[in-house]
Amino acid sequence: MTHLLPEGALRRATAVATAVFALALAGCADMGGASSQAKLRDADSLGLTATVSPAAAAPAAPALDSQWWLAFGDAQLDALVAEALEGNPNLQVARARLARAQAAVSVVQANDKPQINGSLDLTREKFSNTYIYPSPLGGSIQEVGTLQLSGSWELDFFGKNRTAIEAAIGSANAAAADADAARVLLASNVARGYVQWARLQDRLAVANRTLAQREETYKLVRDRVSAGLDTRLQLKQSEGGLPEARQQIESLKEQVEIAQHALDALVAKPNATQGLTPPVLGNMKPIALQSTIPADLLGRRADIAAARWRVEAAASDVANAKTLFYPNINLVAFAGFQSIGFDNLLKSASQQWGVGPAVRLPIFEGGRLRANLRGKSADLDTAIESYNATVIDAVRDVADQISSLQSVARQQVQQREAQDAAEAAYDIAVQRYSAGLGTYLDVLTAEVTVLGQRRDSVDLAARALDSQVGLARALGGGWQPEDAKTAAAGSATAHN
Repeated sequence: MTHLLPEGALRRATAVATAVFALALAGCADMGGASSQAKLRDADSLGLTATVSPAAAAPAAPALDSQWWLAFGDAQLDALVAEALEGNPNLQVARARLARAQAAVSVVQANDKPQINGSLDLTREKFSNTYIYPSPLGGSIQEVGTLQLSGSWELDFFGKNRTAIEAAIGSANAAAADADAARVLLASNVARGYVQWARLQDRLAVANRTLAQREETYKLVRDRVSAGLDTRLQLKQSEGGLPEARQQIESLKEQVEIAQHALDALVAKPNATQGLTPPVLGNMKPIALQSTIPADLLGRRADIAAARWRVEAAASDVANAKTLFYPNINLVAFAGFQSIGFDNLLKSASQQWGVGPAVRLPIFEGGRLRANLRGKSADLDTAIESYNATVIDAVRDVADQISSLQSVARQQVQQREAQDAAEAAYDIAVQRYSAGLGTYLDVLTAEVTVLGQRRDSVDLAARALDSQVGLARALGGGWQPEDAKTAAAGSATAHN
């Protein structure tokens, strides 16, 4: 019946029939049993609702600033954090990973655009005498040249390129959020290291005060022994406390240097802390922070956002794996010159061109596509459960920091009362011993108590500041969801 149809109509009918056949085969693609099973945890399932953190339960805390450490009012800390955010190698690694993910977005986006390539082939070739070429061409050695432009454009009817782009953008957004999370973690580590340095400095001050106190007591005991009021036993007991106090001072100096080395490493600048004034806990101002778990916690933390973006990327990968079951339809074209003999290459008679659609459909591939889909679905399950684990850990983290902060505040009230009583008891014990109304054992007992309270005072003050730093980090460090998404999308656009 071909003689009843014009040649052009026949070609169009063949193309339509081929497309219909391809679509019919695609409709038979079996994707059953390869879907994701994991479910995302939402705020309600974690109790992050108004019943957990009602507005009336506590006065609203001011919004956490992205430079929350400035609230401590310590210029040295501010400078150290700024230097760390500028030069820390781990943060630079996170930024490099972001740049890599942004470049990947541009690579995938290019696949959705027309592709044009040029080629020039110059070959000296011996033609077969027993193939399709008749004599005198067959059996001869000729120079064959091809100069050609070729182009193709994939028609994304089933969303293969679109889902690949969405997966790449999701990964880029996750990398941007990871970089922000690294920034928050680095700032908190510098602040905690600085608080630890201040704690050790205060402990060193207590140790120096203890040494001076024991030297005064030793002089008192020595005078009493000279007057025949005490024995050499009391003198040796008092004398033995001096090297012990000096040993504690040396130990604390070592710890101070190690704490400074840790800060130097975070700042990525050797001896960065050497020229600084040793910090004092009492000079750092407390930060006003929210005292309940916020209902919008899931939107405040960059690590949660990164985990959620990885879920989005994995979901797009699953969608992309499904599109591989459907036909791949391209428009292809070429134009150029081809000749036997290099001198004929650019002649008009050597022109050639071609244009038309190309349809590719997997019919039998040994289960490769289903296996790929199952693998992508497993990746999605992994991303979802990783997100759930991150969310649960974040809720626990905030709850722990709030509990610690509130508990330390209550402990400080009781500790101050205990220290006041211990200081008074020590003064009385020394006065009674000096007047001959008490024993040196009373002095030693009172001294042990008061020294313990002084150390507890320093440790609790440091814990209070450390818990504030921990809560600031747990609440997201002032991160905003738009930061990562804007960075990823903006950079990807700049690459185009």
